[in-house]
Amino acid sequence: MVINPKHEGNLGCVAKGQNNSNIEPTVSDTHYLKVVEPVNGAKIVVSSGPVEFVEGKTLELHCALTAGNHVSYKWLLNGRLISPSRLHYVADGRLLISRTTSKDSGSYMCVATNHFNKTVFTSNSSEVVITVKDMVSTPDISFTVLKQDPHSYSAMVTCQSAKGTPSVTFSLYNWTELVSSTTVEETKATFKVPLVLGQHLGWLQCHANNSDRIESSQMIPLEVVPVGGPVMMHYDYDVGENHAVIGLRFYCKAAKGSLPRYQWFLNNTLLHHRERFFYVVNQASEQSILLLSVGRSSAGTYHCEVSDSFDNTTAIRSKRLYLDKEVLNRLPVWVVAIVFGCFTALILLVSICCCVGAMFRRRQYGEKSLSLEMDGRVAVYEGELDLSEYHEDADVVNTARAGEFDQASEASVDEWPQIKACLKEVEDLTC
Repeated sequence: MVINPKHEGNLGCVAKGQNNSNIEPTVSDTHYLKVVEPVNGAKIVVSSGPVEFVEGKTLELHCALTAGNHVSYKWLLNGRLISPSRLHYVADGRLLISRTTSKDSGSYMCVATNHFNKTVFTSNSSEVVITVKDMVSTPDISFTVLKQDPHSYSAMVTCQSAKGTPSVTFSLYNWTELVSSTTVEETKATFKVPLVLGQHLGWLQCHANNSDRIESSQMIPLEVVPVGGPVMMHYDYDVGENHAVIGLRFYCKAAKGSLPRYQWFLNNTLLHHRERFFYVVNQASEQSILLLSVGRSSAGTYHCEVSDSFDNTTAIRSKRLYLDKEVLNRLPVWVVAIVFGCFTALILLVSICCCVGAMFRRRQYGEKSLSLEMDGRVAVYEGELDLSEYHEDADVVNTARAGEFDQASEASVDEWPQIKACLKEVEDLTC
């Protein structure tokens, strides 16, 4: 009897009498028969479709056999075992990868294995190369200026994407008009565009694609303004705990210029980056900042020069400024002027207050002294009079006092001459 896979199953035998129905048949116990067919002819079938596609899609592979049962499967990517995970489903000869990325690109192989007793049968498929393309990212656009001769310039426009599996097609547009297009095996392309300094020649934009989707850059103006003056330079500083200047910042900026190049000088010597006491920060076309540590090596006369980055034949120079630690820690003239002015104003204010107070006291105490002098003289006169022999009828006094309430008061101005006459008589009597 030739055994084949269809014979696998539970086997049993039945014994019964031949041509004798009176004998009851007897059934034996069953035994499971396992039939192992060695694996052979392993082959990968790409069930999901093309072997080259864009990231994010699902990859499904199936390991097909021409022969074999009781088979176990392993999947290899570039010779390394693929372990089941949240994004990698492995079961029954199938490999399912969802949300693929470029990391899933490579050579896939399935290994089918079965065994009989201690004999192991193996079948390896041929490798299938799967390419998962990273979709090209939004490109950046920039340009530099190339001077070809004294009156001829070109803009070297660069379109560059951070990621994207080659081949990538880059296209350069001026508004909606196609300027040029190229397909490269990298994520960067360069285009050469004629340029006229000082003129606005349109708006440039890059397009990039390596699949059915096109990514576009922002639009930038195709305009280059030459550097022009004046060049302004100023500074500020940081103060330490002892109120001494410890750090200094110079700022240099040209009045105009699209692509300036800044150079710093100390005592008319160009500052190179190998020096340790300074650091230069160039903020694109806005300005250049020179950071200094204050010390003996940083003392001297500073100035900056600005020229076009594409043409250094003409440079514009700022004013020179001398600085050292003593100059920085000296009080500025305007601070001294403010302090002196405030002190002078305070002295004037105090002087005015003192003068006003003295005049007020003189006026007040002068009137009081005159009143006291008059009271004193009258008191002396009354003290010298002998009132012991003076008698007045009470009725006359009462009548006079009653009459005082019926008289109208006279003006003090009219009484003053009489008072002066009385005072004179008193003085004559006392003399």
